[in-house]
Amino acid sequence: MSGDEGRAASRRWWDHDADNYQEEHGAFLGDVDLVWCPEGLREADARLLGDVKGARLLELGCGAAAGSRWLVGQGADVTALDLSAGMLRHARLAAERSGVHVPLVQADALALPFRTGTFDTVHTAFGAVPFVADSEALMREVFRVLRPGGAWIFAVTHPMRWVFLDDPGEGGLMAVHSYFDRRPYIEEDSAGVPTYIEAHRTFGDRVRELTAAGFVLSDVVEPEWPPGHEEVWGQWSPLRGRLFPGTAIFVARRPSTT
Repeated sequence: MSGDEGRAASRRWWDHDADNYQEEHGAFLGDVDLVWCPEGLREADARLLGDVKGARLLELGCGAAAGSRWLVGQGADVTALDLSAGMLRHARLAAERSGVHVPLVQADALALPFRTGTFDTVHTAFGAVPFVADSEALMREVFRVLRPGGAWIFAVTHPMRWVFLDDPGEGGLMAVHSYFDRRPYIEEDSAGVPTYIEAHRTFGDRVRELTAAGFVLSDVVEPEWPPGHEEVWGQWSPLRGRLFPGTAIFVARRPSTT
């Protein structure tokens, strides 16, 4: 699939699914909160972004931008970006409900409309990275807009989950697919037009993408399923989450210049 086909499919999908997504997950994500993953890891506890007071941040694939609004409360200067007008519509509605407003930008993560060295930190919780065909180019683009010493933190589906079916029950405990099959998952309509795309990269692929772009990888967080958390989110469930990881959060930094 070409980059243009993937971009068009993602825009259509998230525009069409925005209402359903917010209805299903909006309460879990909140209006003013940064939740990294279905395991429920919150930035208020994890502090993966560090002290953001006075820093300039960019959230890629922000969705309804709950995380960006939370960061405003921590003293950050935040811009929220998404490809989907449907998701940004929900960001505006949540801003009206909460009274916390952030600048919203509709743009492609592979062509960020910002000058080189604009941000101290770029982050995303399951936005952009899994849905682009050329994630190497995305890493380079994020590197470009970061200032020297800036941080890049992104959460994605744990690569090993590609081996299993998207089944939160016992059917999702059996290894079915090859971990090394990097062909994207694609859904099509009756006319054969792609409607949804999600790309797979191995753990090693992610590391090589980061280092090739110039980043230094400092940590990978694999959140454990917390006791008492019984909510099912797609393929994420207490049954699977207690056995193997569902999320990987990569923490990297653009080196400082001397």
